[in-house]
Amino acid sequence: MYNILIEFGIPVKLVRLVKMCLTERYSRTGLGKNLSDMFLIRNGLKQGDGLSPLLFNFDLEYAIRRVQVNQDGLKLNGTRQLLVYADDVSVLGGSVHATKENTEALIVASKDNGLEVNTDKTKYMAMSRDQNAGCSHSMKIDNRYSGMVERFKYLGTTLTHQNSVQEEIKSRLKSFVFQFAIQKFKD
Repeated sequence: MYNILIEFGIPVKLVRLVKMCLTERYSRTGLGKNLSDMFLIRNGLKQGDGLSPLLFNFDLEYAIRRVQVNQDGLKLNGTRQLLVYADDVSVLGGSVHATKENTEALIVASKDNGLEVNTDKTKYMAMSRDQNAGCSHSMKIDNRYSGMVERFKYLGTTLTHQNSVQEEIKSRLKSFVFQFAIQKFKD
């Protein structure tokens, strides 16, 4: 991780300070009024630490840049195929095969940095106006099958497997009606 920070141009003095913050870290867990004994944190970043999201973002950005060095299949109609916000990553592709390859490349690049993909949360969706698109495909990533979904929300927008906007319009209208009703109730 420290080499990644240096590669991004972070001054060595700051990298040494980060290293000091991440060395010899101890923690304890609590359940009710009971606290565990102190234990050494050997790897990973401490949740709740203000430095953790920043370091995670550097690691993820480094992995993404490594994947994008090979530009084959990383653009779809001139658009990047990786949508990233915090720890949510959406991989797009012109085909199930291209999406699978890009996902596997990102997983390998992430593992090299010590990041892990939660395969239990990994889902895929084949978008097409064709009713049966993606139904005959299964996606096996990192020796585990990923579940197929017909819709998912990304940054507040509902995407459907039929590439239809009707569901998103309905959702926004419901939200508007709900907000309008709340405002009327307040008045």
